[in-house]
Amino acid sequence: MILSFFDQFMIPQTLGVPLILIAVMIPPLLILSSSNRLISNRMSTLQTWAFKTFTKQLMLPISLTGHKWASMLLALTLLLMSLNLLGLLPYTFTPTTQLSMNMALAVPMWLMTVLIGMRNQPTISLGHLLPEGTPTPLIPVLIIIETVSLFIRPVALGVRLTANLTAGHLLIQLISTAAFVLMPSMTLTASMAFLVLLLLTGLEIAVAMIQAYVF
Repeated sequence: MILSFFDQFMIPQTLGVPLILIAVMIPPLLILSSSNRLISNRMSTLQTWAFKTFTKQLMLPISLTGHKWASMLLALTLLLMSLNLLGLLPYTFTPTTQLSMNMALAVPMWLMTVLIGMRNQPTISLGHLLPEGTPTPLIPVLIIIETVSLFIRPVALGVRLTANLTAGHLLIQLISTAAFVLMPSMTLTASMAFLVLLLLTGLEIAVAMIQAYVF
């Protein structure tokens, strides 16, 4: 029984081909669409408004030279959000519960920001390793601590996303199993468990969107 709870996190395969490839490719095809018409329909207008609003909030603290990364960051956020939300449907697989996939997304993004910062503003980038006004005896210790925290950042991104989604899916499966088993003998308890399951599902929908934005 314990092993069956974790079977949902195993990558399904068909004829030896991992289905995670299809799961990663389908969401962008469902969301991103283009039209050559001068007047778009309501769905295209709503998508454009949502993209502009999200990009404005995402790029607000960044200078104008950094706005060229808006399309890539928006595409990554939409990919993670769609995968997280689609993974909440019954009998589906969530690729973002795999640490390997999350690390494959986190490490290149982190490395890109570090290298670009070192190339464009090396003094400011290195200055973050040593806070201003640090006492002289603490300088070597703080440099080591800041360097370690810098290298841990992609690991924290990947582990945070994996842990939150995995914990949420396990809770949903445990509570749904309890409600199903208790329904014949303890109807009131099963009804309360089902109510908690509905609330937890709403919470997981919010967590799926928030974690994509945080990433």
